Amino acid sequence: MREAIWNQPALLAELLRDQAPVAPAAERLRGRRVYLVGTGTSWHAAAIGATWLRAGGVDATAVQAADAATDGPVAGAGDALVLLSHRGTKRYTGQALAAARAAGASVVLISSRRNADADLVTSDPEQSAAFTISHLAALGRLAQLAGQLGADLGPLEQVPEAVSEVLDGDWQPIPPPARMLQFTGAGINQWTAAEAALKVRETAYVAADGLNAEQLLHGPSVALGRDDRLVAFDGGGPQSDRLYELATLVRAYGTPVHVIRRDGLGEPLSVFPLTTAAQLIALEAAEGLGTDPDSFGRDLPGRADALAGVEL
Repeated sequence: MREAIWNQPALLAELLRDQAPVAPAAERLRGRRVYLVGTGTSWHAAAIGATWLRAGGVDATAVQAADAATDGPVAGAGDALVLLSHRGTKRYTGQALAAARAAGASVVLISSRRNADADLVTSDPEQSAAFTISHLAALGRLAQLAGQLGADLGPLEQVPEAVSEVLDGDWQPIPPPARMLQFTGAGINQWTAAEAALKVRETAYVAADGLNAEQLLHGPSVALGRDDRLVAFDGGGPQSDRLYELATLVRAYGTPVHVIRRDGLGEPLSVFPLTTAAQLIALEAAEGLGTDPDSFGRDLPGRADALAGVEL
């Protein structure tokens, strides 16, 4: 996981130079209703990608893969599907892809370099179960697609340097609290918060939650106290002041609060450096607690056998 995180700036720079496959992929989406589908980390990428595409005037909706494969909504004839899959092996992403193709939808698959069906490749398959580099690479591809379709997201070419600055900066570790590590973010960074909670749980086995700032304010924040810790991701934008209101309130409850602000690229692209910060929080929590961040819990007694019986 550590090696993958530190390789992200170089890979992002490489992918952002690789524009050739982006234009034909974007044309498959142009003028269509677009569904972006993924599971887990890829679901967070789908939600971010939908926000970016809507900035370009695209009718874009993020759908969890299990819903797309069962209850819907499902991409049909005249629609488009952007499917995000790190390895192309998850149960419901495969079913959603097959259903969209059978229905005659236009498809763009974003996946690893080893997936021969990928329209836009990301990274080599990760050795760690905690997907990091493939996630930022998928976000890079989504940003390229959005830009091709008219979205002005900001200086995309500066993203690799912004990620490097987080990795090379004077980083202060955020230790897990006694009870709950609560993450929050406003606007597009609500998905950064959700990704941070996922990463902390799967690497350090620490209780964590990630919520939109307004959702946290209207109810869940009441439960926070001295045994918890709040991390707020701020990329600027119209809800930034509201995020600080929430942070001030939670401090008054006696909860330690950390606000991580990265707004130099503007809010849409702030997800890149802020997601990198989220990855570092998870990695350092795992290393500090002595857990294996690469194992998906398979190193714990009985977990490998239990997971072997579940089709992921």
